[in-house]
Amino acid sequence: MSEIGGWPEWPDRDYPRPGGTAQIMNDSDSDEAIYKIGDLAAEFGVTLRTLRFYEDRGLLTPKRSGVTRLFTKRDRARLKLILLGKRVGFSLTEVKRMIDLYDPRGKNVTQLKVALEKGEMQMRVLEEQRDSLNVAISELERTVKTVRDMLANGA
Repeated sequence: MSEIGGWPEWPDRDYPRPGGTAQIMNDSDSDEAIYKIGDLAAEFGVTLRTLRFYEDRGLLTPKRSGVTRLFTKRDRARLKLILLGKRVGFSLTEVKRMIDLYDPRGKNVTQLKVALEKGEMQMRVLEEQRDSLNVAISELERTVKTVRDMLANGA
């Protein structure tokens, strides 16, 4: 078995951990890398239950060897996309729809157009949320300043 690593440093736990490794096994029927559930969970900083949930929702489709789930490079790439989509605010249903549009023959124009449209819409939603948060922060800063001034003046 060998290890895979060398991922860029990401700011949070929704991406592979810097220096994290997943054990790779070679499937005897092919040269495709196979990852065990615990290895992917550790690398991406998610729970085993999270990966099972994604499988139940049809987002991941690991192979089975008895009761052991064996994930492929494709599953690993899909997991990265799921976590990215989740991080930017997409529902799992939206993420699944976008991922399911993937055409393995390389003709992904439809997928790219849908991803662009959904990405632009989500960006507008996040910008509105940011604006609302900025207003709330400003109001809270004024309130905190007023309370500090009152305390400083012996209220």
